[in-house]
Amino acid sequence: MFRLWAKEFKDNRLLKDITISDMAEGKSRTKKVFDAVDEVCYEFDLSRPVWLEKNINEFKRRDKTRFYKDNFIESVEFDFIEIQVIEED
Repeated sequence: MFRLWAKEFKDNRLLKDITISDMAEGKSRTKKVFDAVDEVCYEFDLSRPVWLEKNINEFKRRDKTRFYKDNFIESVEFDFIEIQVIEED
């Protein structure tokens, strides 16, 4: 099973969070991550974030990254969204 935890923060306070599970076999890890991020954006009513080089490198190293306001094309009301892989098969 693959699980990704997403958290939305403003002023160092957790506004909301969600855990996305993907039990599909045969999908690549990258596909699972992108599908989970799409589902997070749908649940939080956001556009997809732009993955900057910083996000890619951080995610490769620690399975965790933060998307700030500059990762989104439209204006957002939070400071950042943090995603983290919490379980992989």
